[in-house]
Amino acid sequence: MSGGDPAVTDMTSAIALPELHLADWRATKDTLHLYSQILGKIRLATTAPRNHWWNVPLYVDLRGLTTRRLHRHRTTFEITIDFLDHVLLVRTADGRTRSIELGAGLPVADFDARLHQVLAELGVDVGIKEEPFGVPMTTPFPRDVTHASWDREAIGRFGRILDWSDSVLEEFSGWFNGKTSPVHLFWHSLDLAVTRFSGRPAPPMLAERVTRESYSHEVISFGFWVGDDNTGDAAYYSYTAPEPEGLRDQPLTAGKWIELGTGSLAVLPYETVRTARDPRTTLLAFCQSAYEAGARLAGWDSTSFTSTWCPTPEQIRQLHATAAAGLGGPE
Repeated sequence: MSGGDPAVTDMTSAIALPELHLADWRATKDTLHLYSQILGKIRLATTAPRNHWWNVPLYVDLRGLTTRRLHRHRTTFEITIDFLDHVLLVRTADGRTRSIELGAGLPVADFDARLHQVLAELGVDVGIKEEPFGVPMTTPFPRDVTHASWDREAIGRFGRILDWSDSVLEEFSGWFNGKTSPVHLFWHSLDLAVTRFSGRPAPPMLAERVTRESYSHEVISFGFWVGDDNTGDAAYYSYTAPEPEGLRDQPLTAGKWIELGTGSLAVLPYETVRTARDPRTTLLAFCQSAYEAGARLAGWDSTSFTSTWCPTPEQIRQLHATAAAGLGGPE
């Protein structure tokens, strides 16, 4: 993007995005999800707490998913799932490196045992709650020999999609100068997300502590998830919490509103983005229209949140028009 002009094509527009249908890689997706939960629990145990659980997520890097820097016994270390070489890497601040091969298919139980063994050898091991969180799979990690799939080609496709999605969400994040989260991957649901805040506290809610901390303030969130039995294939999403009345009636440049639980979710299928004339513009327009709908109805002071890097109102109008035309809608 150049000079804040969303019409300028950058590298994220030129990439040919691969297909990603849940049925084609479901076994590998579930295995990766459980691997990620183990890494996430280690991250949770070795980082200082942050508001809204921002010390918990994983991050997209050049080669896959990473914990970033963790702290243990006066040293620092990092764990990465490498989607290119298909290995798990553990690196310490003093230059020591250990790796675990993933490409042949490694049961979750073996992944868990070998990772803890490597961490112990490096003097940075930590105890975690050895069971999945918030997913249909319930077998404790040390006993899970069922999930052991690793489709190299599917992992490579997923990595390219994550890298591209992360780049576009980072660009969109830069349009907002209020409090905003990093673009990060929550391992409990395996979704890449970025969240904007109005700065106002949300009404108290009756919920467990994870949810209470996550939604202690008004938010509008955007993200990408790989799909599940309830939602089907991969999709981009947005929601506003607390949800203002009438949100589901607001127009979206791309995608549609669906009912999810007691709330509303704006959903744009990944396949729609992948096959659009300009995937980047389509995703940016979806995020912007969902933000405009939620912020307007929730009474956010959007003008004061406009970043120096945000496109002008005319450029935003052109963004919506270009995206709509690229999906076969009116310009």
